[in-house]
Amino acid sequence: MSLNFFDNECKERSRNNNILGLCDTQNGVKAYSDDSNPDDWIAIVKNDNSKDVVFTPIDNCLIIYEKDTKNKESTCDGMLTFSDSIFLVELKVKRTGGWLPEAIAQLKNTIKLIKENQNIGFKYKKAFACNRKHPSFTTIDNELSKRFFEETDGFRLDAQTEIIIK
Repeated sequence: MSLNFFDNECKERSRNNNILGLCDTQNGVKAYSDDSNPDDWIAIVKNDNSKDVVFTPIDNCLIIYEKDTKNKESTCDGMLTFSDSIFLVELKVKRTGGWLPEAIAQLKNTIKLIKENQNIGFKYKKAFACNRKHPSFTTIDNELSKRFFEETDGFRLDAQTEIIIK
C-alpha cells in the first residue's frame, strides 16, 4: 500500500504569514498550525519573506502500521513544505527525560516511511526536534549530526523551537 505524505486529507491550506505557530495538544489529536494563539505554540515559524508554506500533519493523521502487525509506526508530528524545501517537525513538551533521542527516532522513521512510499524531491531538507520546555537551540554533537545526515540521505538536524523560512 502506497501512502501519499504530500497530498492527503490532513494537508492544511497554504499560508504566507510572517509568523506562525505549530501546535500539538499531546493527546492523540493531529498537530496543526495556528496564527492567533501564541500560548499554544510549541514551535514558531518565522517567514519574513512571506513565502507560501504548507503544514501537513503526519502523526495521528496518516496511520501506518509496522509490517505484519497492528503496531502503529512512530512518526513525527508533521512537515512544512515550501518552494524546494521540506522541514519535518517533531513537537514535544517535556522538561526532562530522553526527549531528544525520542524525537530523533521519530524523525528518522518518518523519513524512512516517506522514502518507502514516494520520492523526496526537495533540494533543502531539514528535521526539527522542537521542545517548548527547551526553546533555545540544543547542541547536537557533530558526530550525531553527521550520522543523521548520512542515514537520512541529506536531512540536516536541528533542535530548537524557532524554524526560519528562507
